[in-house]
Amino acid sequence: MSKIFSSTKGNNISDKTINRYIEYLEDAFLISKVARYDIKGKKYINSPYKYYFEDIGLRNARLNFRQVEENHVMENIIYNELKVRGFIVDIGVVNIYDYDKNGKRILKNYEVDFIATKGNNKYYIQSAFSIDNVDKLEQETNSLNNINDSFKKIIIIRNNIKPRKDEKGITTMGIYNFLLDERSLDL
Repeated sequence: MSKIFSSTKGNNISDKTINRYIEYLEDAFLISKVARYDIKGKKYINSPYKYYFEDIGLRNARLNFRQVEENHVMENIIYNELKVRGFIVDIGVVNIYDYDKNGKRILKNYEVDFIATKGNNKYYIQSAFSIDNVDKLEQETNSLNNINDSFKKIIIIRNNIKPRKDEKGITTMGIYNFLLDERSLDL
């Protein structure tokens, strides 16, 4: 049975129609669909895709500049730059088992914003608008710290900072460094 969505004007729209509209937007190069990849299981996950706008200005104009969420805009810009640089870009998923307060084993899912791959080069990239406290830093590094391979792990933040590495080998750099230096991922 087909799911029905109700629009704000009370019209019913089937999921088949919505999928067709999304395909039209992809075919017109207005949006890009990005698959999710299980990093530990080394396979693609058949779960909801993420979509990014090819032109962030068109997105903002269509929304009449009402929803300018800087963190989402920055993530979209990073995605577009990775594509321009010739990378294959996926969304990473890291599943780990942990224990809750009662000692019960639970599965936790962490997302890596981007897995950027070109040839033998692979980078795990987090987009973090700001890291202004220890909790935010932990949130952004949880997924990266649970990846057990030797590919480079990077956090890109809005602040204009020079690239620096922490004790676990995670590089943090500013968005301007990333955008203005094509070799920034290898610094």
